[in-house]
Parts: sequence; structure tokens; C-alpha cells
Amino acid sequence: MPDTRSCLFCQIARGEIPAKIVVNNKEMIAFRDINPQAPTHILIVPKKHIGSLDDLTDSDLVGRMMTLAAALARQEGIAKTGYRTVINTGKDGGQSVDHLHVHLLGGRHMTWPPG
Repeated sequence: MPDTRSCLFCQIARGEIPAKIVVNNKEMIAFRDINPQAPTHILIVPKKHIGSLDDLTDSDLVGRMMTLAAALARQEGIAKTGYRTVINTGKDGGQSVDHLHVHLLGGRHMTWPPG
């Protein structure tokens, strides 16, 4: 069982650590990344602790996270020009916080490969 008391994103979801919250509903919280990689960089996080995409058992959850990402892209004014959604999984995948999350990035031209 993971220790959700020390999980950064669990602490943000519980309101113990301040964040620039964009959405806070029953299932998810979305907030601005403190180290943005684009003019718009929002993290979409389930409130239930899930270590990574590899630990996911509710396949519909990712769909709901992506639906929220699309709605936020429209709200932020980046949907028409384009945006990127990213889920990093594991150390080699670039995951730095062991809690499933989607990055919503936009407001600038994205290059490929991402690096």
C-alpha cells in the first residue's frame, strides 16, 4: 500500500500544499505546473492515488482525464492552435512524481521528438 501521506500530488489534492488550482472536482484536480515547459502547462491528477499508468485498473479514468484536458485546452484558448498531452510512466519514461498525471502543454509550437 503506497504512503499517500508523503505523496506530493495527494497532498495538493487534500489542500495541504498550495497550488494554482484550475479544476477541483470529486475525482480529479488540475493545477498549473510550478516548472512550466510551455506557456500553458497544467497537470491533471486523479485524487485517488495511482502510482503510474502501469498501475491503472480503471481504464475509463484515463478517458475522463483526457476529456478534462481537452476542455481545459479550450478554456485556456490553446485548442485551435494545438496542444500536447503527455503521461510519463516510470523513471526512464520521465515520471518524476509517483502518482498518475497528465501534462497539458500548449501556447507554443511543439517539436518532435520530444527528447
